[in-house]
Amino acid sequence: MAEEKRKRKRHKRKKTVVEQWLTYVLLRIFLFFVCLFPVEKVLKFARFLGRGMWKYYAGGRERAIEHLRASFPEKDDAWIERTGIRSFEQLVMLAVDVVFSPRLIHKENWEQYSRYKNVERVKWMMQGKEPLLLVAAHYGNFEIMGYLLGEFGFDIYSIARPFDNKFLNKYLYDVRQKKSQKIIDKKGASQQMDDIIRQGSALCFIADQNAGKKGIFVDFFGRKASTYKSIGLLAIQYNLPIGVGVSRRVGDRFFFEIEIARLIMPAEWKDKDDPLLWITQEYTKAFEDSIRKAPTQYWWIHRRWKTRPKNGQQKQFIFSNRS
Repeated sequence: MAEEKRKRKRHKRKKTVVEQWLTYVLLRIFLFFVCLFPVEKVLKFARFLGRGMWKYYAGGRERAIEHLRASFPEKDDAWIERTGIRSFEQLVMLAVDVVFSPRLIHKENWEQYSRYKNVERVKWMMQGKEPLLLVAAHYGNFEIMGYLLGEFGFDIYSIARPFDNKFLNKYLYDVRQKKSQKIIDKKGASQQMDDIIRQGSALCFIADQNAGKKGIFVDFFGRKASTYKSIGLLAIQYNLPIGVGVSRRVGDRFFFEIEIARLIMPAEWKDKDDPLLWITQEYTKAFEDSIRKAPTQYWWIHRRWKTRPKNGQQKQFIFSNRS
């Protein structure tokens, strides 16, 4: 049965250019009408759509429930369902955020839409052209962090996977790059890394995707999760600090608390037996600590634990508790 599903996925027909263009046009028409309304009203409608998605998207709902139960075994079914429903609402609200951010936020009014915690050190590093890595998870409004950094004039590059629909991909890249944020396609990123780092720029990653069989397995909510090695390897190769960025929505508003939850400095891993494993576990632990503060804002729908480690493949890693 599983083999049949994989074969069907491999042979799934790709949409033609005309179909892609029509999808794009319909989306732009829809967004035109959406933007005629105040953002708070659109966010309210987004929550309604999120609840509908929870009700009718059975596969996503079941996956979210499974992940929540495994991550919070002490919670009852009512809490699991409330958290899952709210996480689906947040998914749709994020789409609204992406559309409205360039229309609402600029240098003169950013304080109306955001507040900041523990960001000073990273800010001065970026202003001083000290290269660093910034990592975030599928949590809260992770998109707005890159947008605001570009708005403030910081030299940043974000690594992204392109969409299959080239028209939608261009539209979303244009939105992201509207305020000087630079987007690099994931496939060709390695060829540009050296130049980007040497010019003192910041490299931004979404760092909580499942990395498949070639990833490194670290603890995430009590289970091993396959995680990309590239971030840790870059940090070790170029001796780069890693800032763990978090952006939480406050209430139901278009307002966000942006925080550097952890700043990992090169001196911290110098004496570790396995620096790559330690670095990867450290920023993953920072993700988990942040998510536990507002679990409704995490993407429980996505396949974070899809790849399982083989028995004996990954040695046990014990991280020290931090105050």
